[in-house]
Amino acid sequence: MDNNNVTGAATEFLSTHRPPAFGTTGAVASPHYLATQAGQEILKDGGHAVDAAIGMNAVLCVVYPHMAGLGGDLFSLIWTNKNGKVDAINGSGKSGENVTIDYYRNNGHEEIPERGPLAANTVPGTVHAWWEIHQKYGKKEWESLFKYAIHYAEQGFPVSQKFSDFIPEKKDVLELHEETKKIFMKDGNILKEGDLFVQSDLARSLKLIASEGPSVFYSGEIAEKIISSLEKHGGLLTKNDLNNHKSEWQEPLQSSYRGYDVFQIRPNTQGLASLIILNILDEFNLKELGDNTADYYHLMAEATKLAFLYRDEWVTDENYMEREPEELIAKEIGKELAKQIQFDRVSPALERQKSLPLFKENKDTTYMCAVDEEGNACSLIQSIYHEFGSGFVPEGTGFILQNRGSFFELDPEHPNALAPGKKTFHTIIPAMMLKDGKPFMLYGSMGGEGQPQTQAAIATRVVDFGYNIQQAIEAPRWLHGKTWGEESKTFKLESRISKDITDELDKRGQLVERVENWTGTMGHAQGIIIDRERGVLSAGADPRGDGIGLSW
Repeated sequence: MDNNNVTGAATEFLSTHRPPAFGTTGAVASPHYLATQAGQEILKDGGHAVDAAIGMNAVLCVVYPHMAGLGGDLFSLIWTNKNGKVDAINGSGKSGENVTIDYYRNNGHEEIPERGPLAANTVPGTVHAWWEIHQKYGKKEWESLFKYAIHYAEQGFPVSQKFSDFIPEKKDVLELHEETKKIFMKDGNILKEGDLFVQSDLARSLKLIASEGPSVFYSGEIAEKIISSLEKHGGLLTKNDLNNHKSEWQEPLQSSYRGYDVFQIRPNTQGLASLIILNILDEFNLKELGDNTADYYHLMAEATKLAFLYRDEWVTDENYMEREPEELIAKEIGKELAKQIQFDRVSPALERQKSLPLFKENKDTTYMCAVDEEGNACSLIQSIYHEFGSGFVPEGTGFILQNRGSFFELDPEHPNALAPGKKTFHTIIPAMMLKDGKPFMLYGSMGGEGQPQTQAAIATRVVDFGYNIQQAIEAPRWLHGKTWGEESKTFKLESRISKDITDELDKRGQLVERVENWTGTMGHAQGIIIDRERGVLSAGADPRGDGIGLSW
């Protein structure tokens, strides 16, 4: 280890934009204040944590339509007092029966288009996953969970700052299809912060789902609209694809960190990368290294690169993987990877990363979490992939179809090669940490490849350095790799981190890029901590987004 370690004063980052929201009864957090408020109301009305998460997610489909939507996928980790264990649901959809490498190749595509109907080649899984978790755990009537979302779609809501930022930036996407343009570029005008945004078609779709359940989405009126619009514009999904969709209950992946049990979703997500990072970090004394030091950031970058080696080589639909996920998250592998890290330079072993098949850039997500009065906990993440997904709105539905299937590769040798009926690699991962068998922390973030890194930042700053949840979320962040439209493979660090530290990292061989403080590139994180010794809940949300955490 470098004896000349350059140290920054971590204490200067302990003051926050806002305090954590402390309470004793329930807690919720999401990336938009209206969604968080809806979750709080559902819990106060006797709802289960799962009810609150569904209600928040439904509101996000309305108020954050550039990131969330009925046309997207969902994953969730759920702990209940009754079961005393963590359950996981994979709410991602498979590629259609007609979605093949040959189709794209024969029609002149070297890659799957990122926008338009040909990008909407996987079944949206969100609505069915909502239904599944509600049927298993929900306490409130299904229809009641959509009250707030329907209100904001029907009556309108004032456009938030972060949402408004994306509209001019993605104007070309919003103008690709007339139905999309009609919603987001009404009369050719760009929505601005504070404008009232009404979505009548989306309100109707939400009402149908509220009254009829998922059948209307996968085999009824909404399904008919999805398929007829896709057929009209050259899309590939069929009625059979929608009719046959089911969510998948799974055993989550599990590892440990400093005596805490950490849970992640299985592949097709990158959840194992998050666990591998923690397995590597578990081999080092982070308190000795110190927070906000060159050693700390260097270790985080190297651990991330090593974890991504395994992720990029193996992760896809688990049914297509050649190694068991449990094998990849074994503690022995973490120990061996930790031995490859040198503190005075970038590890030569990481040169191998350059020869692996490259994954495409990653985009956006919404993460939310809830804890109810009984202590039940739900960590949930949902996305339409790129900002505004495929950019394609089926006529009369009011929602954008995801373009998650554009993440597939047309190289048949690639681990994430396209095949009919296959689930693509997903970056979105909710996390849950248990202490003595009960939830201690729910946490997650948007941000593509940044998600495992932000989770590592939150986990280490809470567990190793004693930060509260809001401090851990607001502390300076980093990002190795690509996220949210950023294609470079640099090691991005917020400029609040001293130049002495970033200069030292540069000397060690890190491709340092100092970026704007509080940049959205670092993602929007949320979290809840359950302090059982004191009987206190605390919720936090990221000032890099529009969210809040609430507890009472």
